[in-house]
Amino acid sequence: MTQTSETESSNPAAAAGADASAWPLFYREPRVLSSVDHAGWRVRPTGAGFAAASNSVPVVIGEFAAASRNYPLVFAGPDHTPIAVLGVEAGRNRFVVEDAWVEHAYVPAYVRRYPFVFVQTRDPEGYVLAIDAGADAVIASGEEGSPLFEDGQPSELTRQALQFCDTFTREDQATRRFTAALAEQELLIERSANIAFADGRRSSVDGFHVVDAEKFNALPDAVVLDWHRKGWLALVHFHLASLGRFNDLLVP
Repeated sequence: MTQTSETESSNPAAAAGADASAWPLFYREPRVLSSVDHAGWRVRPTGAGFAAASNSVPVVIGEFAAASRNYPLVFAGPDHTPIAVLGVEAGRNRFVVEDAWVEHAYVPAYVRRYPFVFVQTRDPEGYVLAIDAGADAVIASGEEGSPLFEDGQPSELTRQALQFCDTFTREDQATRRFTAALAEQELLIERSANIAFADGRRSSVDGFHVVDAEKFNALPDAVVLDWHRKGWLALVHFHLASLGRFNDLLVP
C-alpha cells in the first residue's frame, strides 16, 4: 500500500512485511535475549510515540472484530497481509496524540507487543524472544523499570512477553492461511482512494486490496460451509464493514 500527496509520500506496505529480509516495522536494533548479555537490562513504561509516524500496522485475524470498529482493514504486500489503516496522511498516525493512544480506540496487538518480538531460528518451527535495543523503553543499566531477568531466570515481564509473542505468532500463521484462501478464490481486488481534505489538501492511497463483495457472495456452497466452520465468513464481513471507517480518518 502506498500513499502520495502534494508534499509527502509513504510506503505503508512496509508495515505488512513486504521486505521479508528487513526487520519489522518499529524495530531498529533487535537483539535475541540472553540471561548473560542482558542480565541488567530493564524495560520502563513509555507511551505510544514510537508508532506516531506509522499510518498502518499489521493485524491478525483474532483482532478483526475489535479493530474493525475503529480502523479500515485492508490487505497489502505480496502475502496480502491484513493491515489496520491508522491515517491517510504520510507519516501520521491519527490515533497517537501526545505520546498516547487515543482513549477508547482499540490498540493493535502488533503495537502492544513492542519492544518484544519473536525471531525465527534455522528450524522453521523454532522462535526465540528478542527485544529492540533501540527502543526508548529499553535501558541497559539502572533501577528504573522492570528487569528482564532475575537471578539468571526470565522475569515475570519476560515470561509474559514470551507468551504474548507466542500467541501472536500462532495467530499470524492462522492469518496467513486465511489470506491464502482469499487469494486462491480470487476474491482480492486492488483499490485506491483519492482524498480531499477540508483545507484543500489532496492525497491518494493505493496499492491495497479489498475483498470483492460480489465474488464473495457467489462462493460455491462447499466453500461457504468450510469457511463458516473455520470462522472465515465472519472475518470477511468484519473487513467489509470496516471500510466505512475511511471516512472517519478524514475528520480533523
